[in-house]
Order: sequence, then C-alpha cells, then structure tokens
Amino acid sequence: MSEVTGMSEAASPVSAEERELLLSRIRDVADYPLPGVMFKDITPLLADHQAFTVLTDSLARICTERGATKVVGLEARGFILGAPVAVRAGVGFVPVRKAGKLPGATLAQSYELEYGTGEIEVHAEDLDAGDRVLIVDDVLATGGTAEASLQLVRRAGAQVAGFAVLLELGFLGGRERLTPSLEDVPLEALVTV
Repeated sequence: MSEVTGMSEAASPVSAEERELLLSRIRDVADYPLPGVMFKDITPLLADHQAFTVLTDSLARICTERGATKVVGLEARGFILGAPVAVRAGVGFVPVRKAGKLPGATLAQSYELEYGTGEIEVHAEDLDAGDRVLIVDDVLATGGTAEASLQLVRRAGAQVAGFAVLLELGFLGGRERLTPSLEDVPLEALVTV
C-alpha cells in the first residue's frame, strides 16, 4: 500500500495498479554496493516507457497540486526523475549536487552519513523567496540527504511545497527522522516497502 502522510488511500498519488507496475520494475540487487545491502535498482523502471510515464505523470501531478514553481532534483537519480517532472509540470528544474560539482557561487549544506559526513550544494541564484519547490528523489532511506535538501532550499530563501520520492524504504526510518524538518510539508512516496 502506498504511504502518503496526511492523505487517505483514495487520495494516493498512484492507483494500486500503477503502484504494482512501478514496484514490478524495481529490481533487487543483493550485496550491492556492500555485503548485506539489498540495493533497489530503478534502471529497469526507467527503461520501461509505460512505467516511466506513470512515474513522471504521478510526480508532475504532485508538483501541480502543491503549486510548485520549481522542481529540485537530488544527485544523481533525482536528476533523472526531476527533470522530466519539471518539463511535464511546466516549471523550472534546479539540480542539487554533491559538493564541488557546480561552478559559480553556491550554497552548501552538510549532513551526517552512517560513517562520516556529506555535503550538497545548489547555485545561490537558482532559488529565491518567490519560489515554491517540490523536492524530488528516487529513494527515501535514512533521510540524511533529504533533511539536508530541506535545509538547503530554505536557506536559499525558497518555500518547500512538498517532498516526493518514487520509493520509501520504510524499515529504515527516514520518514520519522524527517518529520521535525518537514514542518508540515507533505512527504509523498509512490511506493513504500
């Protein structure tokens, strides 16, 4: 069943049939990138025109419903999902990248990883106070990058209109970690496992 904060199953971003299609195109890869990890590979979904269209249309509908003026995609699979969503919804696209990958003036936000820290950046001029942003990523796992992206968008002066992911790994507790940082911003997952 698709999990959507504050929404009933009837208002789910995808139908049961769409959810099953999306889920059927996500491949489990055991012991990648480390022993004991079950990697969720979305490349079969991207290669399937019907599934990729369902994914793009569903996220674009969320973008429109939330009144977003821009889509922020998180490196790297968030770029693959976010760019066509922005085009479909008729709004701009802003990439959030790992530190050192963007030229020019950037805003940076560090975050805790399981074994260290990471840092993401956005071009300082790409977001402003008039923007309502839908943040898009492929997977919500532990929530570290997601939390940093919320902070980064707000520091840039924009308002977060929503956070949407293809897949939520519910057993890792990312939603619970994000709840305080969301500040009533809806977190929508098309598929939750």
